[in-house]
Amino acid sequence: MTDKPTLETRFERGLFASRWLMAPMYLGLVVALGMLTIVFVRELAYYAPKAFTMAYDEAILAVLTLIDLSLAANLLLIVLFSGYENFVSKLNIGNAEDRPDWMGKVDFSGLKMKLIASIVAISGIHLLKRFMELGNPGIPVSGDDGTLQWMVVIHLTFVISGVLLALMDWLASKTDKH
Repeated sequence: MTDKPTLETRFERGLFASRWLMAPMYLGLVVALGMLTIVFVRELAYYAPKAFTMAYDEAILAVLTLIDLSLAANLLLIVLFSGYENFVSKLNIGNAEDRPDWMGKVDFSGLKMKLIASIVAISGIHLLKRFMELGNPGIPVSGDDGTLQWMVVIHLTFVISGVLLALMDWLASKTDKH
């Protein structure tokens, strides 16, 4: 059997090395995680002094806001770690005690499912916050009924998309591999 031509080998090596063009994007996600942390701390600093005087509904909305931000940060970490390990290079951090169990085990299909599940959760929390605003005259409602209807439609679209993605993955796992 003959070796590949030198030009083809160089091209393939260059093509494989091009995965490193993704590295700045993952670095950008680290910056985005820092931004979310700043927003989280700002929200916490805003709500914490009001804890002794805020009403139950306001407290729930404050907590939902913080949960929403932490879910978005979790989503960022999942995309950051899994994407980097799946598409660029394995993270060489040794046998760190605090290494999450899922790291190195989430393939593209698993990443896709975690992503849609996180989006559905974030959308659901945001929708719950809006519904709670409707029932509380002391909290200003942003948007109108049409906006809320669109939010429900979009949330249901996320849910249906998640179910369809899960169904496609399940069907793919049941078929013979080529």
